[in-house]
Amino acid sequence: MFRLGVLAAALLSASVSAAYAADLIVDAPVTPGVVDVSGTWEGPYVGVFGGYAASHWTDTWSGGSMEFDPTGWLLGVAAGVDLDLGNGMVAGVVADIAWSNQEDSVIAQNGPHSVNIDWQGSVRGRLGFDAGSFLPYLTAGVAIAHGTAEYDVVSTNTHFGWTAGAGVEVAVTEDVSLDLQYRYSKYGVETYDIVATSFPYDVDFSTHQVTVGLNWRF
Repeated sequence: MFRLGVLAAALLSASVSAAYAADLIVDAPVTPGVVDVSGTWEGPYVGVFGGYAASHWTDTWSGGSMEFDPTGWLLGVAAGVDLDLGNGMVAGVVADIAWSNQEDSVIAQNGPHSVNIDWQGSVRGRLGFDAGSFLPYLTAGVAIAHGTAEYDVVSTNTHFGWTAGAGVEVAVTEDVSLDLQYRYSKYGVETYDIVATSFPYDVDFSTHQVTVGLNWRF
């Protein structure tokens, strides 16, 4: 009976110790909204984005000039591909195109004069750093935009230039990322007609834009 008592006491002590040890086991907390996709930024992707743009537009003709500040929204699509270079470096190329309603107008000598940037796009290189859930990057390349001006007649033209900026992608899932970006674009000079008599004038403009997008990788 003494031996049985000692054995029972030992078993009771062991069960209490096991229960106490189990209470000390705590699962590691999961941080919501953060997905570690380190090493998986490589590959093709497509995306959609929206944002806001503010431009500075200048009309120039013999003996004078006129300034505009068209502003408006952007809504576009993008497609690109990234390559893992190793040591945390990620390089890629991306193309995008966006509808825009950047507008401004003034009352000129012969009536209202309005300008509008209808759409814009770019083909750019990207160089980023794989920070696990984040991919901060720099980007630069060629830019294109279409302008419309109305002053007695409607005149349109397509401008080419360059663009540069920076952004960061944040992993939402293993396949979806949130893309935050700022870019500055400078477009070259093109000739427009200002009145019905086809009096020509030169136009150049630059744009600041901030966009938020979603990218899907596959």
